Amino acid sequence: MPERLLHYIWLQRLWETMPQHTTDGKALEIIDPGEHNMDAGPDFLGAKIRIDGMLWVGNVEIHVYASDWKRHQHDTDPAYDSVILHIVKQADKPAFNTRGEEIPTCKLKYPHDQVKLEQILIDRLAACSDYLREQPKLVRQQWREFLLKERLQKKAEVIQQLLNLSHNDWEEAFYITLAHNFGFHTNGVPFEQLAKQTPLPYIKKHRDNLFQIEAMLFGNSGLLNPATANDQYSKSLLNEYAFLQKKFDLQPIEASLWKLLRMRPQNFPHIRISQFARLLNSSDMLLSKVLNESEYDQLDQLFLVETTDYWQTHYRFGAESPKTLKKMGKDARLTLIINTVAPYQYAYAESTGNKQLMQKAIRLLHNMPAENNHLIKQWKTLGLQIKTAADSQAFIQLHQNYCTRNRCMNCDIGYQIFTVKNENDE
Repeated sequence: MPERLLHYIWLQRLWETMPQHTTDGKALEIIDPGEHNMDAGPDFLGAKIRIDGMLWVGNVEIHVYASDWKRHQHDTDPAYDSVILHIVKQADKPAFNTRGEEIPTCKLKYPHDQVKLEQILIDRLAACSDYLREQPKLVRQQWREFLLKERLQKKAEVIQQLLNLSHNDWEEAFYITLAHNFGFHTNGVPFEQLAKQTPLPYIKKHRDNLFQIEAMLFGNSGLLNPATANDQYSKSLLNEYAFLQKKFDLQPIEASLWKLLRMRPQNFPHIRISQFARLLNSSDMLLSKVLNESEYDQLDQLFLVETTDYWQTHYRFGAESPKTLKKMGKDARLTLIINTVAPYQYAYAESTGNKQLMQKAIRLLHNMPAENNHLIKQWKTLGLQIKTAADSQAFIQLHQNYCTRNRCMNCDIGYQIFTVKNENDE
C-alpha cells in the first residue's frame, strides 16, 4: 500500500464508520484530522483528538509501518516532538520522540477494498476535470462570487477567534494575523506563536528603535541564542534581548519549530523576521492604514519592506552571503494583501455593519492580480479563466471546502455535472 493512500484515507475520513483505538487499547476519538502538510515536518498539522476522554491538539504523522518512524529518524528530530498521534497500517514497533516519550499509535481501521480505494485516489477528480475541460462555463460567475464571500467569511471567523483571545483588541489581533501570514504556508504557525509571545504593546514601547524590535523578535524566535550569536551584530542583538527579556519577562519559542529545508534562502525565517521588524518600525497605525486604503498599488507600497543592513549579507546568523537587497517580493506582498488586508476589511465591516467597507474588501480582490501557486495552475490547465485575486480565492475555497471533502452535491459545478449525467442516462 502506498503511504499517500493512507494520507487520503485519513484526510477523507474513510475511517469514520469504525471505532478506533490506540495500540495499547485506549479509546480514540478523531475530532479533526488536521491540515495536510506538503512541506517538511509532520504529515498533518493542527489535528484534534481525544484519547480516553483527554483532548489533545497537535500534529499527526502517518506511515505504512510503525517502524518507519525510526527509519526516517523522527526519533532524533525535534520537529516531530509535536506529534500527538502516529497513524499506521502495521504497528510493528513503538515510536518515541527526542525526549524518549512514546507516541500514541493507532493501527487505523478503514474499509479494506484496497483496489477500489486506489482507483478512487487516481480518478477522484477525473470526471469533473473532463467536464470542465469541455464546458468551462460550468463555473458560473455567481458561484465564484459565492465562493469568494464564503472564503472571506471563513477568514472573518478566524479573526473573531483572535479578537476573543485579545479582549476585542483589533490592533493586537491584526498584528498576530499579519505575523502568521509573514511566515506564509511554511512558517505561519511559529510566526504566529512568536507574535503571541511578543505582544504588540511591547513592540509599541520601542517602535522608534528598529534594533530593539529586531532584538525582541529574534530573541523570542529562539533563533538567536548563545550558540548562534557568533559575530559582532548577533552578540549585540543577544545582549539587547537579555535586557528586554528581563524588562518584559519574555519567553522564546522553540527554535525547532522553524523550517528551513527545501526553502529558498530569501524565504528563510531570519529574513522574514527582519522584514517584519522593519514594517513594524516604519508603519505607525498600520491597521488604520489598512482599513482606510482601497487601492492595491498603495497597499503594495506599504508592504514593500527590506531587511536591515546585516541581513543584506547574511541569511542566517554568522553565515555570510553575497550582498543583495532583500526586499519583500511582489508575489509575497500580493499574498499578504490577499490573506491579511482584504479579510480584515471584511471582518471589521461585518463587525461594525459597514456595508461599504465590506464591498471595498471585495472590490480590492477584484482589482488585484490572481495568485499563481500550484493549485491555481492546476485549475488553469482545465481552461478556466483565473485573472484576479477574487478568482483565485474562489478556486482555493472550491478546492479546500468542496473537492477535497467530496462535497460534490453541495458544489454548483458538481450539481450541474450530476444533472447532465442523469439527463444523458435517461
